[in-house]
Amino acid sequence: MTMIGLAILTILLLKDTCGASVTPDPVFQYIDANQEKFVQRLKEWVVIKSDSSDPSLRNEVHKMMEITAELIKTLGGTAELVDIGLQQLPSGETLKLPSVVLGQIGQDPDKPTLCIYGHTDVQPARKEDGWDTDPYTLTEINGNLYGRGASDDKGQILPWINAAEALQSQELPVNFKFLIEGMEEVGSDGLAELIMKRNQTFFSDVDYIVLADTAWISEKPALTYGARGNCYFLVEVECANRDLHSGSYGGVIHEAMTDLIALLDSLTNSSGHILIPGINEAVAALTDEETKLYSGISFDHEEFRNKIGAQELRQKNKEGVLLQRWRYPSLTIHGIEGAFSGAGTKTVIPAKVIGKFSIRQVPDMDPLQVEKQVIEYLDKKFAELKSPNKMKTTMVIGAKPWLTDPNNKAFHAGRKASKRAFGVEPDLIRVGGTIPIATTLEDVTGKNLIMMPLGGPYDAAHGQNEKISRYNYIEGTKFAAAYAQEFAKL
Repeated sequence: MTMIGLAILTILLLKDTCGASVTPDPVFQYIDANQEKFVQRLKEWVVIKSDSSDPSLRNEVHKMMEITAELIKTLGGTAELVDIGLQQLPSGETLKLPSVVLGQIGQDPDKPTLCIYGHTDVQPARKEDGWDTDPYTLTEINGNLYGRGASDDKGQILPWINAAEALQSQELPVNFKFLIEGMEEVGSDGLAELIMKRNQTFFSDVDYIVLADTAWISEKPALTYGARGNCYFLVEVECANRDLHSGSYGGVIHEAMTDLIALLDSLTNSSGHILIPGINEAVAALTDEETKLYSGISFDHEEFRNKIGAQELRQKNKEGVLLQRWRYPSLTIHGIEGAFSGAGTKTVIPAKVIGKFSIRQVPDMDPLQVEKQVIEYLDKKFAELKSPNKMKTTMVIGAKPWLTDPNNKAFHAGRKASKRAFGVEPDLIRVGGTIPIATTLEDVTGKNLIMMPLGGPYDAAHGQNEKISRYNYIEGTKFAAAYAQEFAKL
């Protein structure tokens, strides 16, 4: 179903069987009447180059956090900019980490409290990288709002703040708390420590946590109940104390690159099946009940293939593709550090090369066990090469998968809110990526969490021409407002 079709269906649902109009929702009317203000608000956020990966733009990230806090205060709330310390750069230089915003709108002890998590830092973006428009100037083209952060994540956290404003025009059904950071794109430095420190204060009265991030997998709304984890590995092989001329030394020494290619090739077979013992055996069994969740999801695997420009997918049907993306582990080789990769020809034998690969995990895989299995396997494979070179494997990221029950009360509220805002029942989905903050929030606070994405399936988050549709942004604001109302009824 197209976005236009969803809009038409929403209008039709506002008519009863006799053709008489249902009384319009005053909160939705407020959102419609103020949509230009809400779009302008996003424009004012996108213009800030809050790239957390670039130390030279750190002041922009600080500015973004201050503006976020100020907006919450403008709407009658409270906002604290919490200092979370310093960041150590590889150069040895230290930078102040962006403050985390702890905000609140509504403080009625008789009402439930929702905590909304989001981030206002962004990935790097330059016009010369292939953008059609200035990435830091929000530009509307054919109903889409283009700009860095438009979908990830400024355009997904703002609808919740806008929804709080709209709800206050009538009655605030819940208390809103906001946990908004400025380092998500580079690992959320300092955030876990802050959550632990404020667990008995800021989070003590929170009833449920909403993560305002990720994306739908089609043009149909979605609620997310799971995400894969990630173990990222470095495999280092060293054969000499300096790079060597291949004409003088080729065929004489055991080359590090040759060893590394053999090790990387041993990780999977030609079908992508992971060959490391114990990995696949740890995956939780797929139940009949869970299998049924996949059949009704709106997803066209051929459209998906065409969009990414792939000649062929490993799986031949919708269910197979979705299960592999969300439900089963995968191993990806990302690159080789130290190898020649520039233009032209360079006849060099690299002295040391570092292969980089990751394994996306699912329940019931455990990062510590995966680390042990990978290191033991590569040690064994390297021994079989009978190479005199030095080899070392290191796990640099070990993030657990996240999974919750899609039948709990928060998801029931989400289904009702989706039908009110979009006119359709949402898909229940997982994501193939990793969102470490989800497990951190649940583990530390003991609160349950739901992911409520507003991004579209092809918003190009992290890529050139990132966007969010005006439809998703405005109707998503209604979705957020309706969710608060429905949650309050539980």
